[in-house]
Amino acid sequence: MPHLLSFGHGYSAQALTRLLLPRGWTVTGTTRSKQKAETLQQEGVQPVIWPDADMAPHLARATHLLVSAGPNEDGDPVLNELRTQIAKFAGNLEWVGYLSTTGVYGDHHGGWVDEATPLSPSTKRGKMRVEAEAAWQDLADEVNLPLHIFRLAGIYGPGRGPFSKVRNGTARRIIKEGQVFSRIHVEDIAQVLEASIRQPNPGAVYNLCDDDAAPPQDVIGYAARLLDMPLPEAVDFASADMSPMARSFYAESKRVRNDRIKEELGVKLLYPDYRIGLEALLAAENTSV
Repeated sequence: MPHLLSFGHGYSAQALTRLLLPRGWTVTGTTRSKQKAETLQQEGVQPVIWPDADMAPHLARATHLLVSAGPNEDGDPVLNELRTQIAKFAGNLEWVGYLSTTGVYGDHHGGWVDEATPLSPSTKRGKMRVEAEAAWQDLADEVNLPLHIFRLAGIYGPGRGPFSKVRNGTARRIIKEGQVFSRIHVEDIAQVLEASIRQPNPGAVYNLCDDDAAPPQDVIGYAARLLDMPLPEAVDFASADMSPMARSFYAESKRVRNDRIKEELGVKLLYPDYRIGLEALLAAENTSV
């Protein structure tokens, strides 16, 4: 039976799990938190608190591997701890997915990028991702690991939308001339991963984003419109009071092409633009009340 071992079992991995469990899959997910482990168990996932646990028995049983854990200044945490063990069990694995970011492309001043675009990250986070991708590719070349890299745009979905900030009055429309971001709904991430699992193509790289790279202020404005609330104030980026982390997201502007997930994997996006996605989120909220 197919068995997914998920490192850093977070938001995107949980969405994939909701597709796999009804189809008879076993899913083992790692977390650092005992409380999170209890939640995962309630969701049907076999939790493992890692890096404390011995992962050899779990790697021995896995047929599929998903890595969501992000790199740090020391490199990729999974490879740092488990490179030798993963190499040992590589022959058992039918599919390996590594979740990266479109931040690896750097700033293109609003221009288009695709999977063949040279990697030129302009942020520290993006540079660490490039190094992590390369480290996984090196292992794949060394032991014939069936690696697939997924470069994710900004993720949104249930519990991760702009509505709460609009409702509580903390939302702002940060205006930076020419700034656009690409986005992806978490359910579309899940369906792309599931499609790739069904159609493995080791060595493939996929951009995961919707069809409509848009200025961030447009998204906030549309959320306010859906809520029938006043338009949040417009604030010039240069003078905006923002954390260094928030400001760093505005260091890059690009439009990301997603043709490969459609043409190669046959994916039809559930939420091809932020308007459809936000409308669905709000409808789901209203239904659950």
